[in-house]
Amino acid sequence: MLQSKLFTKTRREAPKDEVAKNAELLVRAGYIHKEMAGVYSYLPLGLMVLKKIENIIREEMNAIGGQEVLMTTLQDPAIWEKTGRWDDKVVDNWFKTKLITGTDLGIANTHEEPLTDLLRGHINSYKDLPLYVYQFQTKFRNELRAKSGIMRAREFLMKDLYSFSRTEAEFKEFYEKCAVAYLKIFERAGIGAITYRTVASGGSFTKGFTDEFQALSSAGEDTIYVDKNRKIAVNKEVYNDETLQKLGLNKTEMVSEKSIEVGNIFPLGTRYSEALNLLFLDETGTKQPVIMGSYGIGLGRLIGTIVETLSDEKGIIWPESVAPFKIHLLSLAQGDGETKSAADNLYKTLTDKKCDVLYDDREARAGEKFNDSDLIGIPVRIVVSDKTVKANRFEMKRRTDTESKLVGIEEILKLA
Repeated sequence: MLQSKLFTKTRREAPKDEVAKNAELLVRAGYIHKEMAGVYSYLPLGLMVLKKIENIIREEMNAIGGQEVLMTTLQDPAIWEKTGRWDDKVVDNWFKTKLITGTDLGIANTHEEPLTDLLRGHINSYKDLPLYVYQFQTKFRNELRAKSGIMRAREFLMKDLYSFSRTEAEFKEFYEKCAVAYLKIFERAGIGAITYRTVASGGSFTKGFTDEFQALSSAGEDTIYVDKNRKIAVNKEVYNDETLQKLGLNKTEMVSEKSIEVGNIFPLGTRYSEALNLLFLDETGTKQPVIMGSYGIGLGRLIGTIVETLSDEKGIIWPESVAPFKIHLLSLAQGDGETKSAADNLYKTLTDKKCDVLYDDREARAGEKFNDSDLIGIPVRIVVSDKTVKANRFEMKRRTDTESKLVGIEEILKLA
């Protein structure tokens, strides 16, 4: 992409109505646009990051047997009334609306009920199980506070997977497989080293313990207690001697940390299948309720977490796996001439090799281009200037390095 054609522009100052670092940097760098509190539009660069994260998650969900669907946002209250979750006293962040006829409708915040109801027409026998269904879908939650940028939005894209199993043992096997897949996702997204599987409570979803995946960050809203040697943590809400004893953890080895929840997995048991009559005939011909699980990742929350934890005073530092482009090519040419030709030719060479390149071909000062490059956070910066052209070299600097170096075309082509 030519940066001169990119309709978004960087901003020197942070928006006055933003207090979260992730939103400040993403708005300044031209990744997102704030529509209102807790509601953001993804601009071209931001959508590229979102799609890369979506593809990482999709690959890992497919690898464990997930089948992708896309369900509706509008919800029939009758289904939710059967499980008791239509009541605002039970789920307090519903957005609700009405048809022109006056009929009540819900605007989806999760999909346990509708998917369970849908599968009553597809699951009859034990031979139809196990089944793992997931989607990427926009969810709506009427959050009381929306002060954490895209990490706590009222409208957001979520990956939600639901498992349907015959036995508790079959469910637990998949549950652990999904936990491993989640850790792979966060590793691939660049935050694996700071992300911990965390024991937590089930909230309105289930009784007993559930699992969260928490990334260490001073910007986090949660407090967890971490055993860094065992790579496990306990949420403050269930942190007590009884919980530690059940988990075999030693209180003296637990460290208190602030953290951001980047994913969760819930054992649901038969709560929803019994309420909505999702039954199957087992090998003996006896009707049994399906055993379920729920597994969620908010994509915007994950993007916000990456920005909160990997940025510096100059701007964003994207891991290559989710960066909008691999290379940021800067031309410091003054008008037409040898330097501009060298930059244009390098851009063509890289794009011919299908390398993702953002080419800053704008007529702007060198300092402005360098500042914008640091703010946007693309992993590798290549500079073409009069000096580099005379030396038959290019100036290369990784976003995480403090110094640049002069390299030949061969080294740059290794990045393609």
